[in-house]
Amino acid sequence: MVHWSPCVVSFRKRYPWVQLAGHAGNFKAGDFGRILKKYCPSEQHCLEHLVCDALQPYVPAYFGVVEHDGETYIQMEDLLAGFDGPSIMDCKMGIRTYLEEELEKARQQPCPRQDMYEKMVAIDPAAPTPEEHAQRGVLKPRYMQWRETLSSTTTLGFRIEGIKKADGTCNTSFKKTRQPEQVVQAFWDFVDGDKSTLKSYLERLKEVRMALEKSEFFKVHEVVGSSLLFVHDHTGLARVWMIDFGKTVPLPEKQTLTHRLPWVEGNREDGYLWGLDNLIAILESMLGE
Repeated sequence: MVHWSPCVVSFRKRYPWVQLAGHAGNFKAGDFGRILKKYCPSEQHCLEHLVCDALQPYVPAYFGVVEHDGETYIQMEDLLAGFDGPSIMDCKMGIRTYLEEELEKARQQPCPRQDMYEKMVAIDPAAPTPEEHAQRGVLKPRYMQWRETLSSTTTLGFRIEGIKKADGTCNTSFKKTRQPEQVVQAFWDFVDGDKSTLKSYLERLKEVRMALEKSEFFKVHEVVGSSLLFVHDHTGLARVWMIDFGKTVPLPEKQTLTHRLPWVEGNREDGYLWGLDNLIAILESMLGE
């Protein structure tokens, strides 16, 4: 299973395509306000089932699978089609970005990774243990769990992945954004201090939370690596959608999740609602509510 970019922007024809995170080349422009995303079985499963779920208004519309230049793509709604020069933010939700099965698979095939060691040292030279320094490698499970501690993923249940503003500036340096105060500053910068835009986002987030709590789909799926896409423009239009379901997988029969309980390996809790609660509380504090 491959996890693709949580944030791709297709502006109107006078704007270039911008990809904030993930692997380049996973999206193509479609026709009639649609975009094409490289095929992923998990994502197709989710979008098909969400068509008749309470979450339907808050996810991209799904238009099936198509072939393009010899590649298979999922055809979905271009969420930016109705905006004029939008600013966008990608916010990855949950307390972890890896599935439990990924962690177990990595343990079954232990192999110190030099590339992961180098990424770790580049961020924090003191992070590896003396043994890891000596072998110049870290095991993948160790790296995956360490990486989550850097940002607000573990402290708040979400993290900002990237921001692309209407003026062309792009910022993806949020790996060490951990504290609520840092998140507040990032949001104020994103909305250029506009309280009405922030209020629109807050109202939309509360709608999303209400839909999540009603959703039959959400109860029986482990939602990992999914993002909230924030979009607004100079007209005052502001919306939030759930995107990126490449790591959203169904639970064993009769199992459900609260999406708020702490994760203990084996319980498959993802912390999505806990993170959304914290995000809503931060925006409420910014507006003095």
